[in-house]
Amino acid sequence: MIGLITQQIQQLRARTPLGWLQLSHEKGRFLVALAGIAFADVLMFMQLGFQSALFNSNTRLHTAMQADIFLVSPQGRNLAYLTTFPRRRLFQAMDIPGVKSAEGMYLGFLDWKNPETLKKSGVLVIGINPNKPTFDLPDVNRQLNVLKLPDTVLFDRGSQGDYAKIIAQIEQGKSVTTEIERRTLNVSGLFKVGASFIADGSLITSDQNFLRLFPRQQANSVNLGLIQLQPGSDPQKVSNTLKSYLASSQDVKVFTKEEFVQFEKDYWQKSTPIGFIFSLGAAMGFTVGVIIVYQVLSTDVNAHMKEYATFKAMGYRNAYLLGVVFEEAIIMAVLGFLPGISVSLGLYALTRNATNLPVLMTIARALQVLMLTIIMCMISGAIATRKVQSADPADMF
Repeated sequence: MIGLITQQIQQLRARTPLGWLQLSHEKGRFLVALAGIAFADVLMFMQLGFQSALFNSNTRLHTAMQADIFLVSPQGRNLAYLTTFPRRRLFQAMDIPGVKSAEGMYLGFLDWKNPETLKKSGVLVIGINPNKPTFDLPDVNRQLNVLKLPDTVLFDRGSQGDYAKIIAQIEQGKSVTTEIERRTLNVSGLFKVGASFIADGSLITSDQNFLRLFPRQQANSVNLGLIQLQPGSDPQKVSNTLKSYLASSQDVKVFTKEEFVQFEKDYWQKSTPIGFIFSLGAAMGFTVGVIIVYQVLSTDVNAHMKEYATFKAMGYRNAYLLGVVFEEAIIMAVLGFLPGISVSLGLYALTRNATNLPVLMTIARALQVLMLTIIMCMISGAIATRKVQSADPADMF
C-alpha cells in the first residue's frame, strides 16, 4: 500500500494538477470536505490518545518498580486487583541462582478524605519495605525513613483533584493530616506517578502501616513479589527456572518485567470494555472519514462525468482518470490532516490539565493517523471512480 501511494504521488507530480483545479473550483465543497476529514482525524487522534493513556497510566508503577521478575497470584487480574499468595514463595525464590533479593508488596484500595475539601476519592495504597528501595523514584527513596513513622504516608502529587494547597504545605515541610478508615494519617512527603484509570491517585507507606490500614490483610501473604537479580543474570532464564521450581505450588505466576507490563495491558485491552471502546472509536473515525470523502469525490466525479468521458474518448486510460481522483484524495488527506492534528493537540492539553492522564502526542501516532488518512481518502477515491471506469463515452453524449 505504501509503495502504491508513493508511485501515485510521483505520477501526480509529472502532470497538470487537474485534481487540485477541480477541488479549488468548488471552494465551498472543498472546505466542507476538509472539515469532515479533520473531524475524522480528531476522532482517531482522541481515541488512540485515550487508549495510549489507558496503557501508560496503568503501567507507570510497573515500570517504576526496581525488580526484574514479579510473582503474582494466578487469580490476579491486574495491578489493582491482585489476590494474595504466601510470603514463603519469596524465600523459596532466594534459592534460585542469580536471585539477589525478593521483597513483598501490599496493594489495596481505600477511600480517603481530601484534607482541604473533605471529599472522598479512591486511592491505591502501596505498602513497601522501608528498609530497601522498591521504586526507581528518587522522591520515594530519599524519604524511606519517613515511612517508618506510624500512620505516615507519601502522597502522589500527580493525583487527580484539588490538591494545590495541600501540596504547597507539604513542600514547605508541614505535615498534613487526613482520615482513612477512621484512622488519622500524616501526609509527610510527596512523589509523582500520576492518576490512572483505576484510581485518582496513590499513597505509599510502609508495610506495617499498610497492615494497620487493612487489618484483614495477613502479614504472611503478599499481593506482589519483587525479585531483583544479580548483575549479569538473564531475566528470562531465571524466570523459566523459577517457574519450574514453583510449578508444584500452583499459587503463584512468574513474569519478567516486560511480561508483567504486558499482563496489565492485556487486561485493559481484552478483559475490559474500555479497551474495546477506544479501538472501536478509532475504527469509527476511519469509517466516518471514508464516507465523507466518498460523498465529496462521488459528487465531484458525477459533476464532471462528461469531462471524464471526453478523456476516455481521447484515448486516456482508466489509470489516468484514477490518478486524477487519487490526486484529489491525497490533497484532501494532507490539507484535512493539518487542522485535525492542530485541534487534537489542543484537546490533548485540555485533557491532560483536567485529568492528569498522560495524553501526549507522539510522532509515531501523528504519522499513523496521517497514513490512515491517506489510505482512507484513497479508498474513497477508488470507490468513487468505479462509475467512470465502467462508463462508455458514447453513452455520455
